[in-house]
Amino acid sequence: MKTKNQKTLFRLIGYTKPYAPLIVISFVSSILSVAVSILIPLMTGYAIDSMIEGAVDFDKVFKYIYIIAAMIAVGSIAQWTLSASVNSLTCKTVRNIRNQLFEHINNLPLKYIDSQRQGDIIARISSDIDQVSEGLLQGFTQLFSGVLTIAATLGILFYINWIVALVVLVLTPLSLFVAAFITRRSHSTFAAQAVKRGEISGYVEEIFTGRNLIQAFCQENLCQKDFEKLNKELYDCGFKSQFYGALINPCTRFVNNLVYASVGVVGAIISLWAGSPKTLSAGILATCLTYANQYTKPFNEITGVITEIQSAVAASKRIFSLLDQDVEESDAQNEKLENCDGTLDIQNVSFRYVDNKPLIENLNLNVTQGQKIAIVGPTGCGKTTLINLLMRFYDVNSGCISMSGKDIRKITRTSLRDSYGMVLQDSWLFKGSIKDNIAYGKQDASLEEIIKAAQLAGADDFIEKFPDKYDAMLTENGDNLSQGQKQLLCIARIMLTHPPMLILDEATSSIDTRTEIKIQEAFYRIMQGRTSFIVAHRLSTIRECDVILVMKDGNIIEQGNHEELLGKKGFYYELYNSQFANSSAS
Repeated sequence: MKTKNQKTLFRLIGYTKPYAPLIVISFVSSILSVAVSILIPLMTGYAIDSMIEGAVDFDKVFKYIYIIAAMIAVGSIAQWTLSASVNSLTCKTVRNIRNQLFEHINNLPLKYIDSQRQGDIIARISSDIDQVSEGLLQGFTQLFSGVLTIAATLGILFYINWIVALVVLVLTPLSLFVAAFITRRSHSTFAAQAVKRGEISGYVEEIFTGRNLIQAFCQENLCQKDFEKLNKELYDCGFKSQFYGALINPCTRFVNNLVYASVGVVGAIISLWAGSPKTLSAGILATCLTYANQYTKPFNEITGVITEIQSAVAASKRIFSLLDQDVEESDAQNEKLENCDGTLDIQNVSFRYVDNKPLIENLNLNVTQGQKIAIVGPTGCGKTTLINLLMRFYDVNSGCISMSGKDIRKITRTSLRDSYGMVLQDSWLFKGSIKDNIAYGKQDASLEEIIKAAQLAGADDFIEKFPDKYDAMLTENGDNLSQGQKQLLCIARIMLTHPPMLILDEATSSIDTRTEIKIQEAFYRIMQGRTSFIVAHRLSTIRECDVILVMKDGNIIEQGNHEELLGKKGFYYELYNSQFANSSAS
């Protein structure tokens, strides 16, 4: 029965199957390299005997020198070929794993992504895969070469003198026992070290994202303490794993030196006791000593490789645990939504993130074409959750949401999401030109279309102030822009796509009042004839909406336009007047 480590190894090896020719080249090169390293000491022994047995036989000496030189050349070529093929195999395999992992992450449900630390996921696709590359894949080649060297050396020692070979063979288990004893104790520490690396990556990413708030609240010292605690835990795991890893080499070296000394003593006794140099000549004795050293050397390399493999296996488990997460159920067989008419029907919808914590219960809503629907309510009432359900970022637990008369679970997610234009409260920009950021939702847009969208969004004014205008480069997440400017670009991006339906989730929350008025006018223009959902906390921005849904505890408790809801003097009336009172007081 395979252990978890063995399953991980076999699964990883499966990624190398497309590159079978490189594997064959690696094995052939390794065998050739080992064969040369085995034969050179034997030729050297023969050459020594040719010089000390009576008169020096220069013809034989030079013959062996030529043979050794040729072997060295062949060995060098084989070693270069081995290195090149292994590097190529490793790079291609790791590339495929990283591509598959990134594609898998893109297909994971939002529920899983929301439950994980982003930095930990990033660590798996970066540092963990690098660990696999450096440790496991390249280590296997060293492992194969080492085992082959041990077997070939032992075989030729039996060919030369079975007594000397027996001495080496008897002492071999001692070296294996030492390596196995230490390796078993180091595995758990390497696994813990991989987990802690992921935690630190997640914490650093989290702190870096919120660095402005951390400085605003003067919590640098607290962050430093938390980081030092995590770093100390990583240090403890790393120290233990490296301690055990460092023990392997000196312990096996001690055993190896014991083997070398034993071969020297036993070989000398055999040579003297036999009374004839032909039994074990000086040259062959020197060869045996070389083989004894050559035999034990791979044990040092193998034990060092095992340390790397232990760390790589731990990293592989983290990678495969992410790959084993269930992706969104395929909807390729579903119908593609075409000619969306902007109608929406929500019937008896219930949803909860956690099974024992109800959020939305028996929600009903009918939306006609072109309506402007505002969604308001206190924090945690389900406003953003409702948007997530409309976009199928999450699926309802019960009930049905229909778009254009079709259950959204029976149409493809791509066609569903293409029907919406979405502007979120948190702006997202990538490193690239302003032009490329605006055209993100419509890659084939012309410059004229991009400029028009920016003008409608009110972004053209500040863009024109850049020396490169629309070709100006943004830093990561657009950090060289103000928050309001970033939001304006996101609004321009959605205006460029002209979708049949809109979702505006606090889309103007980061924009000053004067700019907000300008943007609201642009929104009203683009919303004409389009069904629009507007999530808002500023109730003054939704007075012109056709329908205002007032949500509380996952339910729509009030519904109507602005004047109707004020007339009812209910929950909306209280919300609106509380904001008005606050603004008047300020």
